[in-house]
Amino acid sequence: MLPIIVFAQFACTSLWFAGNAVLPDLLPDLLPDAWLRSASLGEMVSAVQLGFIVGTLVFGLLRLADRVAPARLFLLCAVAGSLTNAGLLLPGPTPVVVLGLRFATGLCLAGIYPVGMKIAADYYERGLGRALGYLVGALVLGTALPHLLRLLAADVEWKAVVLATSGLALAGGVLLWALVPNGPYRRPGARLQLGTAWQVFRERPFRRAALGYFGHMWELYTFWAFVPMLLVTHARLHPESGPFGPGWAFGLIAAGAPACVAGGYLAQRFGSLRTARAALAVSGACCLLSPLLLALPRPAFGVAVLVWGMAVVADSPQFSALVAQRAPATATGTALTLVTCLGFALTIVSLQSFAALQGHADARYLFLLLAPGPLLGLLATRTARPQNADDSRR
Repeated sequence: MLPIIVFAQFACTSLWFAGNAVLPDLLPDLLPDAWLRSASLGEMVSAVQLGFIVGTLVFGLLRLADRVAPARLFLLCAVAGSLTNAGLLLPGPTPVVVLGLRFATGLCLAGIYPVGMKIAADYYERGLGRALGYLVGALVLGTALPHLLRLLAADVEWKAVVLATSGLALAGGVLLWALVPNGPYRRPGARLQLGTAWQVFRERPFRRAALGYFGHMWELYTFWAFVPMLLVTHARLHPESGPFGPGWAFGLIAAGAPACVAGGYLAQRFGSLRTARAALAVSGACCLLSPLLLALPRPAFGVAVLVWGMAVVADSPQFSALVAQRAPATATGTALTLVTCLGFALTIVSLQSFAALQGHADARYLFLLLAPGPLLGLLATRTARPQNADDSRR
């Protein structure tokens, strides 16, 4: 089942990242000039993020991922997401309509990304860290896709890109619904009780795993968003080496995909907790050493940031596995959805803080802002222990 789940996850999350890649360059040709005055790329991207946060919060409070067959919920959100994405092809859209469509796409993604992890958890009680390594690896490739599309955009009509991503999402949703039944470890949730959705945080092992995930999220999306700035800063400090090509940004982010898969296999040997903490320690060290990394010559700098790009996301599937394993059996989907919601909300704080400091601090020291996330994540998980002898090997 795992290859089907992985493909469906990648296909549907392409709505998130591929759509944002083509919109900045291609929609201004369709929209009136008022678009450029009334909405920026940042607002458009934030609309997706906000939709995702609102969607995960609602899904979590209603416990939909535990009360509804997850494959059916995944399909419904994939169909709706493909339609909201294709809605960008409507004639004469206004900025309000475009932002509304991107917000709606974010809402749909709330039933795709965390629900995909829930489906994996229903199939892999043991080896969940390895399974989620593949899933997050697929998401990483989707994250890197915008930089690849920028290389290809000159030869691709933007309407074809929108149709392709919508069709891909639709195919992924149908494929998962048709071929992946309820997993053997699925425990249907009880009747709706809004007050119980947050009770999962009362369990100390679960809370520690969630705090580790939050520390990781503080760094991850801000690092991804500002990888181009990191490369530009190094090129400015070392003009003799010339500028970096757009393929560099794609490569540094995409390197996280095999790292997630490798981390999944390491987790089978050393446990998800140790694997996640090791990756978090490496990425945290890169944050603290970022001014020194920028002083390195290009070959050494390239190796260092490649390691950073791998470590910054390799812990993500393992923290998700720990969250799923330490949540009540009947609330796994709810736990994953709520933790994902809070983690993504934290990314907005990190992104906005980083952006606010851009005009006031030397670019060489900006990435130090990311260090508190990994450091606090390591502190939160330092005394965590598996709930039983087998938990660390799952």
